[in-house]
Amino acid sequence: MYGATHVLLTRKKPVLEIYPTISVEISAQPIIAFDKIDGSNIRVEWTRKGGFAKFGARRRLLDVNEEPLGEAIPLFMDSYSEDLERIFRKERYEKVTAFFEFAGANSFAGKHEDEEHIVTLFDVQVFKKGMMLPREFVKTFGDTVRIPTILYEGNANVPFVESVRDGSLEGMTFEGVVCKGALDKRNRPVRFKVKNQAWLDRLKEKYGHDPALYESLK
Repeated sequence: MYGATHVLLTRKKPVLEIYPTISVEISAQPIIAFDKIDGSNIRVEWTRKGGFAKFGARRRLLDVNEEPLGEAIPLFMDSYSEDLERIFRKERYEKVTAFFEFAGANSFAGKHEDEEHIVTLFDVQVFKKGMMLPREFVKTFGDTVRIPTILYEGNANVPFVESVRDGSLEGMTFEGVVCKGALDKRNRPVRFKVKNQAWLDRLKEKYGHDPALYESLK
């Protein structure tokens, strides 16, 4: 089943959408805050003609035999492919890039232990339409497949931000939250992240000796 996928992944000059960088600048607009899963970004491309034909890590194509991220391919095929195929065809999409987080209980800052992992759908980009806005995303996928837990809805006020930074926001796992809203005045989707200070402290403890690496993971 996955051997054919491997052939598709090794074609010359393949292209996959790269997930956009999320700002750390907090917006005053209303948002939905999703739990930020601490894992690795996985991309899956679907087309109406070819189905799920390309898989990638954040900036490169992904081989099913690669450890540990290659495990994300069968995890996706077993957990998501049938449901997403049905939704994409129902919505009459021509091409979609779906973004997942690959993680286990002890994953941290893109590093993974030898343990059970899962993949979680956190964003969908539709060809010629762009990244799906959060309410549409939740409405389209939230009752059918696993998505990150919604932890808060409303303005990103001081009490909310402080509850993320001190780790007291109910239901939040270790890293923090990703906040998503409607389009801003420049017609761009509102998207920013807020991190748990304890997570940042652990990151600095592990990678503070390499400032460039620390900033890239931060």
